[in-house]
Amino acid sequence: MADSRPTIFADGVVEAQVAHGVARITLAVTGADGKAQPCGMLCVPVTQLPSLVNGMGNLLKQIEERVRAQVAQQQQAPAPAAAPEAAPAPSGAFRFDG
Repeated sequence: MADSRPTIFADGVVEAQVAHGVARITLAVTGADGKAQPCGMLCVPVTQLPSLVNGMGNLLKQIEERVRAQVAQQQQAPAPAAAPEAAPAPSGAFRFDG
């Protein structure tokens, strides 16, 4: 079955406000002029906001751990004399389940 959920890319937040028990976070994307442009809104019940923030914090910790492990692995590996052609390029992508 095809996934029909919309995907929004955001690299910032324009504003956030709370009204009637709902946090409304206006997401932003940096435009060609370097200024933030609104691209969508994330609406979360205030009662669920701590859970969402904790989940994002845990995701960030997992990413940091993965990056540290990759850096340590690269530092331990001896530098090859010539780049082997058969070596796969690192994808930089991984999945985390909260």
